[in-house]
Amino acid sequence: MKVAGIVAEYNPFHTGHAYQIAVTRAQLGQDCAVVAVMSGNWVQQADCAAADKWIRARLALMGGADLVIELPTVWAVSSAESFARGAVAVLNACGVVNAISFGSECGDVDALCRVADCLDSQAYRTALTPMLDKGESFAACRQKAAEQVLGRKVGSLLARPNNNLGVEYIRALSALGSDIKPMTVLRRGAGHNELNGEAAFRSATQLRGEIAQENWREVADYLPAGGLEWLQNAARPELQRAERAVLARLRTMEAEDWAKLPDSGASEGLPRRLERAGKTCTDLADFFHRAKTKRFTHARLRRLVLWAYLGLTAADVPETPPYIRVLGFNDRGRQVLAQMRKQATLPVITKPTHVKRLDGAGRRLFELECRCTDLWDLCLNKIPTPGREWTCGPVCTAE
Repeated sequence: MKVAGIVAEYNPFHTGHAYQIAVTRAQLGQDCAVVAVMSGNWVQQADCAAADKWIRARLALMGGADLVIELPTVWAVSSAESFARGAVAVLNACGVVNAISFGSECGDVDALCRVADCLDSQAYRTALTPMLDKGESFAACRQKAAEQVLGRKVGSLLARPNNNLGVEYIRALSALGSDIKPMTVLRRGAGHNELNGEAAFRSATQLRGEIAQENWREVADYLPAGGLEWLQNAARPELQRAERAVLARLRTMEAEDWAKLPDSGASEGLPRRLERAGKTCTDLADFFHRAKTKRFTHARLRRLVLWAYLGLTAADVPETPPYIRVLGFNDRGRQVLAQMRKQATLPVITKPTHVKRLDGAGRRLFELECRCTDLWDLCLNKIPTPGREWTCGPVCTAE
C-alpha cells in the first residue's frame, strides 16, 4: 500500500483539500493511504484555529484523509522554512510515507525543485547578502536573489505562498536525505488568504469569515458531508477574548525577553522596538502599528506576539520532533498505524497515557503543547477546565 503525506492546517477542511486528496489518489492509486500532518490549535497566521484540533481532524477524516497526526505548535506557528522542516521531519519519521503531496500555484514540481536547489546554493547566498543591506523584508530579498540566479520566470515562483511552501518541503526532504518523493497539485479557486475563486471552491480565509458570521448556508457546500453539524456545534475561539492577557504579557517584556523568541531580529535591533511598542500600545492593533516597518512584516510581528503570549522561546524548539502524535484515524489509517509501529523512528503516541513513556525532550514538548491548548481555551466564550490534552484521545471513524 502506497502512503502519501500531506501537510495542512485544515482550518477548516474544505472542497479544495478534498480535491487535493482526490488528485493525489488519482496519481498514486485509489488504494493509496493519506497521512495528514495537521497544525494543532494554533496556526501559522498566528491566530486561533477555527475549531479545536480534534474537530478539525474529524472533518479531515470525513473528507478523505486516513490518518491525522499533529504538527506541534512550536513548528506550526513558525516561518515557512521552520513550518516545513518540522512537518517533513514528522512525515519522514513515520517510516511508511512514499510521497509528499502539496498544492502550488504553478503545478510544476520540477520548477519548484530548481528553486529549492537554488536556495541551498552558494550562488544564491552570494546574491542575497547585499540585498539584505537595503532594508527590505527577507522574503522580498530572497525572491530577488533567486531571480538573479535562475531568471525572473523561475525565481518569481517564490512570490506565491503555496509555491513558497512547496519549495520549503523539497528543501526539507533534501536536508533530511529522505526517500520521500515530492509531488504537487495545481491549486484551484481562491488562493491562500484570498477571497472568491471558482464556484466549487472557496479559500479557508473566506470560509472562516462566513463561520464567524454564522452564515452556515454559505459554508455548507464546501465542507465534507456531515461536517456542517460538527462545525456548528464546535466552540469557536476569538483571539480578541484574550487580548488583555496578551497585552499584559507584552507590557512586562524587556528587549532581552523578545530576543529569546525565534526570528526575533536581535541583530537588527527589533527587540528594542518591540519593547517600546509593548510598553506604550493600548491594543494589539496599536502595537503592530508602532512596531511594523518595511523590513519587519506584519506576519512576522504577529508570530512574535503569539510566541510571547504562549510563553515559548527559541530554546523550546527541539532540533527534531521527539514523537508522532496521532489525532485521528479510520480503518485504513489503523492499518498505516500498524505499519508505523514497526517502522517509525520516533515513539507513536495514540493515547495521552503514552506520554509517560517519553524521555525528557518529548515530555517537555508535550507539556508545552498542554500549555498552548489551555491558552487557546481562554479564547473561547466558555472556558473549559484546563488539561484537555490529558483527557482527549484520537478521533476514530469508519472509512
